[in-house]
Amino acid sequence: MGLHKILKIVAFALAILGAIFALTIMAGDDETALSMSGNMLYVTYVVLGIVLALVVLFVLKGLFAGDIKKTLITVGAFAAVIFISYAMSSGTDLDLTPFTDKGLDVDEGTSKAVGAGLYAFYALAILAIGSMLLGGVKKIFNK
Repeated sequence: MGLHKILKIVAFALAILGAIFALTIMAGDDETALSMSGNMLYVTYVVLGIVLALVVLFVLKGLFAGDIKKTLITVGAFAAVIFISYAMSSGTDLDLTPFTDKGLDVDEGTSKAVGAGLYAFYALAILAIGSMLLGGVKKIFNK
């Protein structure tokens, strides 16, 4: 039995278990719903753990089966985008007093990390859109 069939059976079993929990929550009273929602969270954590383990497994399998040089170049380019985004973010362009007055633990480091994430998102979105447009333009002119 191949790994694909085993994964399909596990996914089907977890889907049935999730459907049973969901129907029990919908059909029961408040006490049942509270107790079953905790069980549903445990099933969610298990499924998340299984998915993360399989993603890591297949990424490592594909990494060593394919061209590792291209993979490392791509990871390096992504790390460069993150590093440049973090360097561009100042962290001081936001008035932090409303956050600290509410008791939230927001400091300049948190603001800098959020700004870096936004800059990285914008840069990667522009690169993705640009590569799609470039591919479309090449496809049009190659016909």
